[in-house]
Amino acid sequence: MEVIRDRGPEDSAASPLILLPGAYMHARDFVQHGFITAARRTGRAGDIVAVETGMEPYLDGSIVGRLVEVIAPSRKVWLGGISLGGLGALLYARAHPEAVAGIVLLSPFIGTRGVVVQVIQAGGFAAWRPPAAEAATGEHGFLQWLSNYRPDDAAWPDIYLGYGKDDRFAASYRLLAGLLPAGRIEAVAGGHDWETWTVLWDRLLRMAPLRAG
Repeated sequence: MEVIRDRGPEDSAASPLILLPGAYMHARDFVQHGFITAARRTGRAGDIVAVETGMEPYLDGSIVGRLVEVIAPSRKVWLGGISLGGLGALLYARAHPEAVAGIVLLSPFIGTRGVVVQVIQAGGFAAWRPPAAEAATGEHGFLQWLSNYRPDDAAWPDIYLGYGKDDRFAASYRLLAGLLPAGRIEAVAGGHDWETWTVLWDRLLRMAPLRAG
């Protein structure tokens, strides 16, 4: 597991920010593409930690346990995830809701195409119902949990979403956007790439809760 830790002042009370890359990406990519520098430029004082676990923990379900090794349990954190890293952020919040203040999702993977299409064809999360228990999968259970998101419920973390309008997975992002207030969504021209995510990151950082931590 690759971990890059950019420490803030020891006396800072700001929440740490944990960054999770997508498939075939690396923790160091957040450094190379200026994500940590951009966050510091806004005044964020807490620790910023980029974590790369590889694909296997997502496939075998151990991703939450791997993140527990990195995330200090003593204070709430902010999570930022790109693509598959977005799924990791959501899974951690599902397992430890009391430990997550907020989540920033850039082009997040929330489900395989077939299951996402089922939700879209049902009319969105509000109308969708998972299959009967004997036919349901872990993926259905995750989406059912996500469908219950309420932005005004203190039991849930704040969720911010950014995506490229030309991304091949944009339909799933729009599905997720339906659960969020308009003020927490940024959509720009672009695809599933670092150029788009860098623009989105800069825009989302302007939002006060993420900036101040």
